[in-house]
Amino acid sequence: MEIKEITSKEIWEGFLSGCSEKTFLNSWNWGEFQKKIEEKIWRLGIYNNQELIGVALAIRIKAKRGTFIFVPHGPNIINYKFQILNILLTKLKKIAKEEKASFIRMAPFWERTEENIKTFEQIGFKEAPIHIHPELTWELNLDSSEEELLKGMRKTTRYLIKQAEKNPEIEIIKSQNINDLEEFSQLLNKTASRHHFTPFSLGYLRNQLSCFSPDNEFIIFLGKYKGEIISSAVIIYWQKIGFYHHGASSPQNNKTPVSYLLQWEAIKEAKMRGCVKYNFWGIAERNWKLEIGNRKFFRHPWAGLTLFKMGFGGYKKEYLKTQDFPLSKKYYLTYFFEKIRKVKRGL
Repeated sequence: MEIKEITSKEIWEGFLSGCSEKTFLNSWNWGEFQKKIEEKIWRLGIYNNQELIGVALAIRIKAKRGTFIFVPHGPNIINYKFQILNILLTKLKKIAKEEKASFIRMAPFWERTEENIKTFEQIGFKEAPIHIHPELTWELNLDSSEEELLKGMRKTTRYLIKQAEKNPEIEIIKSQNINDLEEFSQLLNKTASRHHFTPFSLGYLRNQLSCFSPDNEFIIFLGKYKGEIISSAVIIYWQKIGFYHHGASSPQNNKTPVSYLLQWEAIKEAKMRGCVKYNFWGIAERNWKLEIGNRKFFRHPWAGLTLFKMGFGGYKKEYLKTQDFPLSKKYYLTYFFEKIRKVKRGL
């Protein structure tokens, strides 16, 4: 086996088209986006007798907590998992040394099975203290008719969609216009202020739009009530899968079912594009209330959003926890910092 950098979009996307487990974080355009935000990337192909058998997008991340090499939702491998991980780790160690990185982090989009867990343990990885991308997702197969999909939803969700469809004051707009992205960004900032998280900047979102829109993969959905935008989402459609990538809403959205109709329109758009699956992205574990010292309880910050997503029908998919391979003592400072941050965020 050998590793070579892939410089052809056709080869990269062609291999991924044959992979069942994948997300847009593996896409060629996600790599282009990383370059736009001034991160260094390597598109690595693993070859066996000149046959491409695996790919991994490696990204150099420079953060306050230090520099590390990150593989988002990868590597994408069909067979020879243990052997490929070994050879890939050797290559990533060389890259990490050149970039003065203190650790390697992988967020494998592999099902959470004992075999896959042991594969990483045997090579020397350890569970990361925090995740960057979803490890637990909610997905919906789109091989049924619209009528059957509606029947598979929670009764309340189906009712709210029907009510929204009948309401002439509710309007859902689809767009790739930069001005509409600014509208989404403004609503996202308000959402972040209300729920106490750091939003993506408009510049960050613009770079995503510029990388995905040429292939018609980036769609902004705006949900209006009485002419005012009270719900919005960014959906990425890539390789016959729709992904609920970003979402934002105003408090007024709680009084009207705009978000329900918006999400249904995004699902119908996926079907129209020939998508076989719709990925609602991350959800919370079901143990939303945790006991501390036998007295205190807190609710997972994603609990409400999780219930919203599950209402559309579908199934849960559990993937491996994010994996770290320490390369220096600096890593343990990062580990401690991220552990504290996770507790503060209530995750």
